[in-house]
This record gives sequence, C-alpha cells and structure tokens, in this order.
Amino acid sequence: MALTVPQEYLEYIRAHGIFEGFTSDEAEPGYIELWAPEAIPANNRDIEVESLAPGFLAFAGNGGGEVLAFDAAGAVYMLPMIGMASDYAVQVANDFESLAERFVR
Repeated sequence: MALTVPQEYLEYIRAHGIFEGFTSDEAEPGYIELWAPEAIPANNRDIEVESLAPGFLAFAGNGGGEVLAFDAAGAVYMLPMIGMASDYAVQVANDFESLAERFVR
C-alpha cells in the first residue's frame, strides 16, 4: 500500500509555503528543508525509499545526509540517506503539526 502525504502537510504548505530553516530547540532535526508536494513522489523514487525503508514516505531533508519521513500513522522520522533502512528510523515528532510548531520563522 502506497503512503500518501498527510493532509496537515499539504495545508501547511498552502498556508505558509515551503519552509527552510531551523527548529527552535536542540532536538532533531535542527535544520530542515521541506519538499514541494509535487516533488515528493519523484524524490522518493530517486532515493529508493519504498525499497530501502518500506513503510516510510520522505518529505524533507536536513542538509546533513538524512531525510525526514512520515510513517503510515503520520509520525515523523529521520532516516539516513546512506544505509537507509526502516530499522534506522528515529522518531522526531508525533505528527507534522507538532514538528511545524518548532519551526523558527
């Protein structure tokens, strides 16, 4: 089953545009660059998320060799670009809304 981008992500992009910057605390991810919704499918194909880390859908990068990805429940995880595997996913937020609350605008 293919994962879809959570509605809260799409609503955030419509309301605020693409965010690129830092989170307000010392917790991961620190720096984040959101991807345009239309770029998400191609970016996931390019980095082979479906085959390397099944159950995740990448939607952003951190500029340091990791991507941010949703799981089926909408929780946000960091995945390494090199050695990507579901086993290495680290949860950084319960959902996109709680992550976005930490963006420094």
